[in-house]
Amino acid sequence: MTLSFAQLFAPMLGVFAAMYLLAPTFAVARLWARVAIFVAVWLVVARYLEWRIFTTVLPASGTWYQVGWIWLCLFVELLTFTDQFILYLTFLRRTDRRSEADQHERRLRGLPDDELASVDVFIPTYDEPFEVLEKTITGALCLDYPNFQVWVLDDGRRPWLKELCERKGAGYLTRSDNVNAKAGNINHALTMTHGEFFAIFDADFVPQRNFLMRTMGFFADPKIGIVQIPHAFYNEDPMQANLGLHRGLPDEQRFFFDSIMPARDGWDGAFCCGSNSVTRRAALRAVGDSLPTQSITEDILLTLVLLRKGYVTRYLCEPLAIGLAPESLGAFFVQRQRWARGAIQTLYLAAGPLGPGLSLMHRLLFFPTHWLSLGLRALMVVLVPIAFMWTGLAPVVDVTPESVFYYLFPAILALNGGISWFAPHAHFPLAAQVSATIQSFKILPTVLGTLVRPKGHAFRVTPKGAAARCASYAAEIFWPSAALMALTVVGLVLNTIPEWRIIDHPAALPMVAFWSVVNIVVLFFVCMTSLQARMGRSEERFDVDESVLIHTETGELLSGRMSNISLSGAGVLLDSGIDCPRSGEPLRVHIMQVGWVDAMIAQQRGQLVGVQFKLPQSLERDLLIRKLFTVARLKENSVIAWSVNRTMLKSIWSMAAPLPQLETSGAKPAAPSSAERLPAESLVIRPQPRIGDLAHLAGARSLHPTSFTRTFP
Repeated sequence: MTLSFAQLFAPMLGVFAAMYLLAPTFAVARLWARVAIFVAVWLVVARYLEWRIFTTVLPASGTWYQVGWIWLCLFVELLTFTDQFILYLTFLRRTDRRSEADQHERRLRGLPDDELASVDVFIPTYDEPFEVLEKTITGALCLDYPNFQVWVLDDGRRPWLKELCERKGAGYLTRSDNVNAKAGNINHALTMTHGEFFAIFDADFVPQRNFLMRTMGFFADPKIGIVQIPHAFYNEDPMQANLGLHRGLPDEQRFFFDSIMPARDGWDGAFCCGSNSVTRRAALRAVGDSLPTQSITEDILLTLVLLRKGYVTRYLCEPLAIGLAPESLGAFFVQRQRWARGAIQTLYLAAGPLGPGLSLMHRLLFFPTHWLSLGLRALMVVLVPIAFMWTGLAPVVDVTPESVFYYLFPAILALNGGISWFAPHAHFPLAAQVSATIQSFKILPTVLGTLVRPKGHAFRVTPKGAAARCASYAAEIFWPSAALMALTVVGLVLNTIPEWRIIDHPAALPMVAFWSVVNIVVLFFVCMTSLQARMGRSEERFDVDESVLIHTETGELLSGRMSNISLSGAGVLLDSGIDCPRSGEPLRVHIMQVGWVDAMIAQQRGQLVGVQFKLPQSLERDLLIRKLFTVARLKENSVIAWSVNRTMLKSIWSMAAPLPQLETSGAKPAAPSSAERLPAESLVIRPQPRIGDLAHLAGARSLHPTSFTRTFP
């Protein structure tokens, strides 16, 4: 094609102006604006697809494998566009139910305690360690709803967990077998409890105190079967941790929970995500009084079963519980493979998206196009230029650099610009491509294997705590990624030398070079993400800014500001003019809402001291858990795609920086033996709450004492 410079760049500049300059002036809350963006994007995509199919595929000729490769590339591309189209269709609606939650909370808090519905709070667990479960159990017992009971459902049958529950006053349940994994565990608990509603928290998710007050009001609508809130995390996910981008890159699930789920909710297509949900017991009775067990993702299947009975899953986009993101790539893959396998399994079930009784939109929303396309798309993006540079096997025919500028680039700009408009603080193209490429190595085999053999796959619990952080690197990701990067680099170099060039069309080389450079950057990030970062602290720290008092061994009372705190220690900036205690010196720290805590100076630099707590099982430890984990501490995400891309690219130059040394952790309860097991039988220990005075005690300790009489032993 022969076009003038202005004609060549006109479509791309027009799309850029429309999507990146004009569209941001539209309010995403306006329906007409959402429809306009949807139509504009897909008109540009339709223009591209017309060229792609009729110009670059249908005229193809040659050997069977040359033509087959071209059609395979088109198939993957069309599958990706199908997934994108469903996503855009979903974005045509959106909800924000926080104001509704405000109204419901005011109404519930005005009711007498005996008029509030009863709620059983389930914490299903199998092999999670003490340091994970301690926070969740304590946090659940701190809920400020007057009519609830906490039940720990222990499929691991661990004596130490039974003792912990008895000490804290939580209910404790075991069963005689582990049939149907988590779903079976909850179903057994349902036969032993009688609450009108039940909430589910995975073993690592700590609810905020107002969780039930913010969610229970939605059940005033009799068609609501489940209320789901997002999964939010207080630690770094593998990409944030291994790339050192905690402050510059939001966690990997924000796009789904902050943008996709509110949009699905607008179509009554939100779904239960396993944890952080409340379910109406009467709705469950309508479908057999138990969670479905035909899929290892019982949560999605439960949503579909209830939807067919007229019960909707409502979504409140508010982080009312915080948990642990996967702490290593190994843990990440266990989680994602389970999700992918469960989603594919639903295709074979009458209760799945292809079964009777669903609307067309609900079928589209629950059809697992994302899992079907994710691995193929990411892998093909990397493999196509490699195949072209090393074998001359072209993915298209009759393509020139001019046609790429004229058709392809406008479509890419339109698709990314549209998603950035619908999800301005949640979609980050470079990070998304890195994540998709990482997942392709594991997700694609899982999806293909489940399509062939949907049954017979065991439920694997996502490792948490120390068990998740033991691997130094993910070899099965690092070495294939490094090999693909090497093939890309060498192939690019070879084709720049005329005598060795494999690509027949020199005009295609600039396009392939650009594509290859992008892939090299992505694969570099994949390699770096596969290297497990050294854990700097045994407990996650939270930023704070509050006054603190320190009582030294010599009797001095020091004052300062606490800048960060965890269960194991804190960072304190002492007031100027104060002589700092020496490292290793024992002392006591007064923390607001907690009281006096035994500690020692772990490190000191000028007026800044690192304080290490000595906190065994105690009232103060429970109060500190309540302070740290049961109130909103997550900052609202306000970063945009350009800033994330820039931060990621800048981080390339700092990858060689030495990793921080492991900090000595504060004293904490001795880890219980994991080898001991209770008999394989049903055991029921009723809740006996003993933690109800924590709120009163925290209030009494919310201010620093005006006098101090306690002395060191």
